[in-house]
Amino acid sequence: MENFKFYAPTKVYFGKDEDKRVGKILKEFHPKKVLIHYGGQSAIKSGLLDRVKKALDEENIAYCLCGGVVANPLLSKVNEGIRICKEEGVDFILAVGGGSVLDSSKGIAYGVYNEGNVWDYYARKKKVKGALPMGCILTLAATGSEMSNSSVITNEDGNLKRGLSSEYGY
Repeated sequence: MENFKFYAPTKVYFGKDEDKRVGKILKEFHPKKVLIHYGGQSAIKSGLLDRVKKALDEENIAYCLCGGVVANPLLSKVNEGIRICKEEGVDFILAVGGGSVLDSSKGIAYGVYNEGNVWDYYARKKKVKGALPMGCILTLAATGSEMSNSSVITNEDGNLKRGLSSEYGY
């Protein structure tokens, strides 16, 4: 057996209607603008996305959207999120969904904070030096991504799937 240290500094807010408090919770991070990153239609059809937007509006927190994350999240979506964040001045990422949305959000957080092509970090050509702060409203707890410092992204060019673990990925 190998010795190891496990560190998971994740704050968990659990319970009925906690999603409606997301604006109040995010206030402690003093965000200027939040990227709401989500998957397919379930966040929309369930009304969750509208509740999240309403909670941010109530606290006068500006936001922009980047939806359409698929299972085995794609580098192209991560790059789209990075572009939106840079253009919009985003300083906080809020993932709304399951493990793929969280993995994609972590990729965006790395890509905005660090220089160059985000894939270089997944390909281990460069070392992550930080990440934008992020939070999540988890819709599927089975993946464990909310308690993990890892993310997995698929690069469509060559269908390469790579993982990245970083102390900044919580």
